[in-house]
Amino acid sequence: MSEPFKADFTALAPQDRYKLLCSLVVPRPIALVTTIGPGGVVNAAPFSFFNVFAEDPALVVLGLQARPDGSLKDTAAHIRDTGVFTVNLVDEALAERMNVCAVNFPPDTSELDVAGLMASPGVAIPVPFIAEAVAALECRHYQTIEVKNGRRLCVGEVVFLHARAGIIDPNRLYVNLDVYKPVARLFANLYAPLGTPFTLVRKTYAEWLAEGRDKAS
Repeated sequence: MSEPFKADFTALAPQDRYKLLCSLVVPRPIALVTTIGPGGVVNAAPFSFFNVFAEDPALVVLGLQARPDGSLKDTAAHIRDTGVFTVNLVDEALAERMNVCAVNFPPDTSELDVAGLMASPGVAIPVPFIAEAVAALECRHYQTIEVKNGRRLCVGEVVFLHARAGIIDPNRLYVNLDVYKPVARLFANLYAPLGTPFTLVRKTYAEWLAEGRDKAS
C-alpha cells in the first residue's frame, strides 16, 4: 500500500507549488477579462486564478502575473492606468474562443477581433463586455495587493451585471444552470463542464440536534 503524499511547501520550487495547487484546487471559474489599452484597443485575457470575494461591497479577485522580466502584462497595466475592467464569465459555447484569447498577441491587437467576438458598450464603466458571454461583471479597481515573484492580487468592486436572457429569474434571482452551462479550468490543457448538480441542505444547529435525537429514538 502506498504512503500518503506529503510536501513541505516552504521547500518546494515555485513551479512545483503551482503544479500541485492548480491540479488540486479544481474546478476553478474562468474570468475572461476585458480592459482598454492605449489607443482604445480592447484587450481580452483569461484568468483561472479568479473568484468572488465578498458581497458588501461586491468584490472579485484576480491573480495577475508579471512577465519574466518583471514588467506588467497588458491586463494589469490597463487596470492600473484606467482603474476599471470587466469579468466575462465563460460557458461551454465560449470556451474555444476564450482559449484563442490566451495567445500572447501584440498589445496593439485586440483578442476579440482575432477570436471573432463582439464588444458591447459598458454601462457603468468605459470598458466593453463580450456580447457572446453568458454573463459579465463590470468592475472598478478596489485594491491591489503586491505579492513577490511578480504576482499581484487585484480586487475589483462589481458595479454592474449583464446576463443573457433566460439565465437569471428576475423575481427570485435564481440562476438556471441548465441554461448557463459554465465551464471550469482544471490543469494543464484540461477543462470541464459542470456535470450533474446534487443537493446538500445546510442545517442549523437546532435542526442537527433534532435530527440526531430522532435517529437515536
